[in-house]
Amino acid sequence: MIQLRSCLNVIDNTGALLVECVSLLNNAKTARVGDEIVVAVTKARAVSDGTLPSMATSKIRRGDIRRALIVRTKSPVGRLDGRYVRFDDNACVLLNNQKQPLGTRILGLVSADIKTKGWSKVISLAPKII
Repeated sequence: MIQLRSCLNVIDNTGALLVECVSLLNNAKTARVGDEIVVAVTKARAVSDGTLPSMATSKIRRGDIRRALIVRTKSPVGRLDGRYVRFDDNACVLLNNQKQPLGTRILGLVSADIKTKGWSKVISLAPKII
């Protein structure tokens, strides 16, 4: 479960590496896999010199405020068949204003629970779904 001020890894190719949760959008105290949150970028890759303007890496800088989708959590998530799934870290994918992924690739595992919440575009970009 993600609370305010929780740190999450970013697993897409937008250029952000680490973000901090600044607001929860579901009017609850915690957020789970498949929930949308507002994050502030705390660590990002170095901005390129402009030779590749089409890359998404030039859009994200340290201090930016963006929306993100939680795709992995350390806390166990219960499935309908009785299994519990947990991951080694908390991770998210950055979103644009139309609730589409900001990056063009996802570079890690994604929980299958986001498929039931209607995030099919994120599922299609993910290399592996657990």
